Amino acid sequence: MIQNSKLLEMYRQMLTIRFFEEQVFELYGENLVPGTIHLYAGEEAVAVGVCANLRRDDYITSTHRGHGHCIAKGARLDKTMAEILGRKTGYCKGKGGSMHIADFSIGMLGATAVVGAGIPIATGAGLSVKLRSTDQVVVCFFGEGASNQGTFHEGLNLAAVWRLPVVFVCENNLYAMGTRQSRVMLVDNVADRAACYRIPGVVVDGNDVLAAYEATHEAVARARRGEGPTLLECKTYRLKGHSRFDPATYRPKKEVEEWLGKESIARFQTKLLEMSVLTEAEIQEIVQDVRHEVESATKFALDSPFPESYEALDDVYASEESAAQK
Repeated sequence: MIQNSKLLEMYRQMLTIRFFEEQVFELYGENLVPGTIHLYAGEEAVAVGVCANLRRDDYITSTHRGHGHCIAKGARLDKTMAEILGRKTGYCKGKGGSMHIADFSIGMLGATAVVGAGIPIATGAGLSVKLRSTDQVVVCFFGEGASNQGTFHEGLNLAAVWRLPVVFVCENNLYAMGTRQSRVMLVDNVADRAACYRIPGVVVDGNDVLAAYEATHEAVARARRGEGPTLLECKTYRLKGHSRFDPATYRPKKEVEEWLGKESIARFQTKLLEMSVLTEAEIQEIVQDVRHEVESATKFALDSPFPESYEALDDVYASEESAAQK
């Protein structure tokens, strides 16, 4: 049974991710975001439901669509926004941008724009946990397109053989960029591939935050017990196109309307009202509070300076002093 305080925290996090992404979308339109962006709007239930089971010292790896993962794992909104805007006060001093945010202090090992690249990193982190004999867990987020990469099969195979504490979370939004899943794989569920490695494969309604939470709860407990990895496939749907420039016209109108009817935040909000966990007045209060937090983070980022040109190579190479300390 999830406590009401936990339910409220999850609801607030989902709203935070949604409003944050809406703000990033607007800032990009004002030409304030270097590079491109891949918004997480619509998939909030996955990141929140999964990360609600993790401790601060647990690890995650992320993807090009990673803002939601960062926020759900506990990243600061101001430093995240500053990084996206290329400012010096960002997590990577403005030099990583939207697709390469990392914060080791909260277990965020980094996002990577290379499809499937987070899988071997997560597997390596899982090996580190096992060698150090801790009970930490690693969560690896990736899309269904990455499940056709060699890194997916190599990573799951090693994690299974070595019984590593990794939870592989496939966020299946049906399209790898603009290519529908059914055109590139014959299996209906990515989770079916878990059988090849004799590990659990679980299909989850990725627009139901409680379903994502419960499935992850079991997978995390299993990993902490030393019983090895699990493959979770969360079926979800992004509200926007693949990136800022993608109008997503390849998605049938009927399909879009169907998924909008299953939108995660509205569903969770309705459930919390039915459970008397929230009232309409409390919802409005939370909405206003979260919007204020996002606005404050945006102001912090916009008021922050850009890196200087002479700082381009800072932090690229380890200094002799830091190397000697290690």
